Amino acid sequence: MKIVVLGGGISTERQVSLVTSTSVCGALRSRGHRAVFVDMFLGLRTQPKELESLFDAEDGLCGHVEIGHSAPDLDEVRALRGGDGKSRLGEGVLDICRLADCVFLGLHGLDGEDGKIQATLDLLGVPYTGSSPLGSAIALDKEMAREIMQFNGIAAAPLTEVPPCVVKCVHGGSSIGTYLCDTQAELQQALVEARRYQDDIIIERKIEGTELTVPVLDGRALSPIEIVPPQGGSFDYVAKYQSGAEGAREICPARISDEKTRELQAIAEKLHRAMKLSVYSRADFIMDRHGKVWCLEVNTLPGMTPNSLIPKAAAFAGMDYPTLCERIVELSLEVRR
Repeated sequence: MKIVVLGGGISTERQVSLVTSTSVCGALRSRGHRAVFVDMFLGLRTQPKELESLFDAEDGLCGHVEIGHSAPDLDEVRALRGGDGKSRLGEGVLDICRLADCVFLGLHGLDGEDGKIQATLDLLGVPYTGSSPLGSAIALDKEMAREIMQFNGIAAAPLTEVPPCVVKCVHGGSSIGTYLCDTQAELQQALVEARRYQDDIIIERKIEGTELTVPVLDGRALSPIEIVPPQGGSFDYVAKYQSGAEGAREICPARISDEKTRELQAIAEKLHRAMKLSVYSRADFIMDRHGKVWCLEVNTLPGMTPNSLIPKAAAFAGMDYPTLCERIVELSLEVRR
């Protein structure tokens, strides 16, 4: 099968997307597919006469990438491409997508999870992985997602204007633009910092407890995963993507009762349906000291590196990483027939 793995882009989660995309591309190639990685923003700066020959390019055009300790400098990325940088699609991106049997969306954040690229591919008649434009847009917008949660009787952290609280970018991810505030001074500073990323901000009450996440694949919840932040830290950008003392521990299955496992799985599946999602998603929660479960957000294109949360839950269920990547493609093609 000819598969374009579309990643990179120009969101603050660009570096995470690069690791997701190159990992997925390698896994699909190991299963015999003609997979090729394409950076959505940088595009194909060198194009062969026969564009389809790129599906047989050595290593699928995957270079070596790593996730740093901070979000990438997007001005530097724009400078790499040159020009005015107004288009979010690089040269040749749509041309090679038209030749693919499926586009695997390895994107994260704006332009990837907000429904824009999904709508573009729908108009082209090109199948792609994951949810529809509508479901993607709903889940990425934290204000809209809260409305869906509350309408369905699912607890979301109450809005507030005072500490202790959490400041979040409405369309953010990977904890970029997210700040935990215990004092008024921290809150004021967090508002300044968050608006460096975007103007739309939401402030929720800070809830202490156990962090948990539940992946959903083909409408069914996998095992909940418990997230243990580094000593004295939180599950921030560094803890998510670094190893050793800087990184969080991710325990699968989570150390919770069978009853709580079933409760979390039922909520994750309910949200998957209510937000009109398809193929796969991941819902993030906090369980407070009283055992009450609060939903933080739902991800429509969660991280897909071999060490990411969905692959860990899939591995616990007996599905290895290349098989998971291939299954996502198969389910997506079924949805879009």
